[in-house]
Amino acid sequence: MPKNANQHTLILVQYTPAYETRGYMDFPNQSAAMDALIKMYETKLRELNPQIKHITYDVSDLLKFLDTLTDLVAMVCDNAVGKYDPRDRNWIKDRIVQHLRGQAK
Repeated sequence: MPKNANQHTLILVQYTPAYETRGYMDFPNQSAAMDALIKMYETKLRELNPQIKHITYDVSDLLKFLDTLTDLVAMVCDNAVGKYDPRDRNWIKDRIVQHLRGQAK
């Protein structure tokens, strides 16, 4: 588990260029945040393919989906100093890969 994986995490997302698609999600830790992003992708797949019962995908498909979002940022709480540190899309993608590897073990 990465250092600070148990830190409170906010995910800021903008789905399309339209300002109205901006939002945020609040999680008790990084693991829950990564699970939510994976679920977001799986939900999108089900919406696009309602006729398919069992949808499969590759991690690279998930990462490509994250790249399609207009904006994606994580804010991770650093309790030691009482502030949130911003993390970019690449950091999020790295954490998702680590998270999935951890689940596979």
